[in-house]
Amino acid sequence: MEKTSIESLEKYRLALWDWVDTHVLTAQMGVELGLVILSLLASVLLARAIRRQVARANLSSEPGKYARLATALKFVDTFLFPLTAIILLFTADQMSTAAGYDAGFCRIAIKLLFAWIIIRIVTRIIRNEFARNLAALIIWAIAALSIFGVLDQVTTSLGGTGLSLGEFRITALGVIKGILALSALLYGSMALAGFVDGRLGNTKLNPASQVLIGKIIRIFLVITALLIAITTAGIDLSVLAVFSGAVGLGIGFGLQRGFSNMFSGMMLLIDQSIKPGDVIEIASPSGGESTFGWVTHMGGRHTEIVTRDNKSYLIPNEHLITQQVVNWSHGDTLVRIKVDFGVHYNSDPHFVKKIAEECAAKAPRVQKEPKPMCHLVAFGDSSLNFSLRFWIRDAEKGVTNVQGDVMLALWDAFKENGIGIPYPHREVFVHQAKDST
Repeated sequence: MEKTSIESLEKYRLALWDWVDTHVLTAQMGVELGLVILSLLASVLLARAIRRQVARANLSSEPGKYARLATALKFVDTFLFPLTAIILLFTADQMSTAAGYDAGFCRIAIKLLFAWIIIRIVTRIIRNEFARNLAALIIWAIAALSIFGVLDQVTTSLGGTGLSLGEFRITALGVIKGILALSALLYGSMALAGFVDGRLGNTKLNPASQVLIGKIIRIFLVITALLIAITTAGIDLSVLAVFSGAVGLGIGFGLQRGFSNMFSGMMLLIDQSIKPGDVIEIASPSGGESTFGWVTHMGGRHTEIVTRDNKSYLIPNEHLITQQVVNWSHGDTLVRIKVDFGVHYNSDPHFVKKIAEECAAKAPRVQKEPKPMCHLVAFGDSSLNFSLRFWIRDAEKGVTNVQGDVMLALWDAFKENGIGIPYPHREVFVHQAKDST
């Protein structure tokens, strides 16, 4: 910190002490401060008494009759303490004035409480409770400095306190302005992006276009908020060009996977090969069982798939680009399913083919056109092997269940017509050892 900054701080410290010694550490201020404290304590007791009376009224017993009154009282209850304090302080001020005594601190306390009420009402538009309370506290602190008449002095002092880096200077006031501006702009941009997403949901755009437009708007708003906050902090954007190359290289290596997933997601949304609402099947990278489910959300890093077990799988977007994915909803919804089975060699293959096609055609979800087809595909070691193929249009309702229905129908038909299904047999021969003697 520069010598001038230290001298400036010392100057304002002495000025502040002189002001406190002249206006605060006096007998008159002690009397006024005691009057304010007594009024605040009385307002606490009065607010509690009013709440007890409202509770005794039991307005919730008839919610339809007293609905509006109960809503109004609930709203007023939030500001009951500051309202009663304002009334008592105003009464004390009027009584002091009538007695020829100027209670100026009472009027300052009234302004502070009134400012708090207005700020709390305005900040109710912020949904997040923590953000709402923090914003109210910061705004009220600025208003309090203005009411006490020291806002200009504080801003001047903070503006004179800083750190110089060559020709560039960072001040405490600039940092505070930048942080406040960044917080407000980021929250506002997120709220605006959420509003735009809601409006896009009511348009005739397809889901993929809605997600893509929403993400572009969100990224644009966040970048704009960052640039405005940096400018508000007094930072020249040209200074950042010195570090942009090294920082960009570091971010590129560190977030390589993140950027890969983000651009993969944008590619998927642009070509619409996979979009929200599709039914897809993706193979496991380890070679295990594949994942089959509905695409419910496509984010900047991952795509969420909900399976029929109601499990949510977060698949990195990069995997959807580099790995084989079966999209059961892409293009025509007509999907062919295959069921393989075998029968005994003493069975008539022509009759088996006819029965299998009839069983598949009777299944509720199997399409009549194209017709189910059954073919003899191999003469196995112990069976005649057939492949039954049929078509469905509602793969989102499941594939395994319709295969199970067709196989149960085959089982019933084979039992009814005496057609056997071979299964492995094992023969064990026991030989008696010859007597060596």
